[in-house]
Amino acid sequence: MNELSQNDIYTCLTILKKEIKKIDDGEIYSFKIANNDDIDYKIWVDLSHILFCKMLTPINDTNFVIVRYKKLNQNESFHKELDIENKYGIESTFSKIDKNNQPSFLVHYLKALENVKIDTRIRILNLGVNSGEEFEILKRNAQNFKNLELIGIDYCKSAISKAQNSFNDKNIVFKVGDINKLEELNLGTFDLIISIGTLQSSNLDFNKTFMNIVQNYLKNDGAMILGFPNCRWIDGEMIYGAMAKNYNFSELSLLYKDVHFCKKYLQQKKFRVTITGKDYIFLTATSIRK
Repeated sequence: MNELSQNDIYTCLTILKKEIKKIDDGEIYSFKIANNDDIDYKIWVDLSHILFCKMLTPINDTNFVIVRYKKLNQNESFHKELDIENKYGIESTFSKIDKNNQPSFLVHYLKALENVKIDTRIRILNLGVNSGEEFEILKRNAQNFKNLELIGIDYCKSAISKAQNSFNDKNIVFKVGDINKLEELNLGTFDLIISIGTLQSSNLDFNKTFMNIVQNYLKNDGAMILGFPNCRWIDGEMIYGAMAKNYNFSELSLLYKDVHFCKKYLQQKKFRVTITGKDYIFLTATSIRK
């Protein structure tokens, strides 16, 4: 078992990369660090994710703390699935993800709801709602929740069925629908449109779809919250950094391109735009038309 110093991250990274490469997925690698009040556990959490590991609860061992990394299976990811049910359905790896229990998602989503003045919005549309996680937080956060009219759209039938069973609120409606064919649903226009991790789906023309939503479904004085994943879900862990096709490492060009396009387009339409977040990049837009 190696003894590592958090004062020499370069050496720690070099050793850990070599040692973790030797073990199989699901196995645990342990190492010791000096036990003192100055331990910065964030360093070890960050290193674990960089090395595609999950950091387990450290063990106190008198003069040392034993840090344990469990190696993640990088093939255990919903991103690799092609069939919609296998990728997003109730039996999928995706369905086991709970974004609301991830502070790096929750804090910035709550800030986005604050930025769009959620208590002034009545008709709210969520595109790619899946089982309704974003509505759960909105329900707990909006002071005027009973006065809201919420509509959630998703292409995955089993996810929508789960959402319908989870929410008994009369002011929430869930529908199975294709974002490419929204006109078939007769939705009308909305005070707030939310879409998190959906518009960049491979079956959508991002720019065309986004402009259609703004032009035909967002009220002139409305607001938007868009969430762009800057992470990958691997073996149940949220790992920082978007992964583009044909890259074996995190590459953020497409993410920045899409965020910039939305910001520029909305500003041209007289919206004030803010960009926040980390593992999820949140674009919030509010109308400044008089």
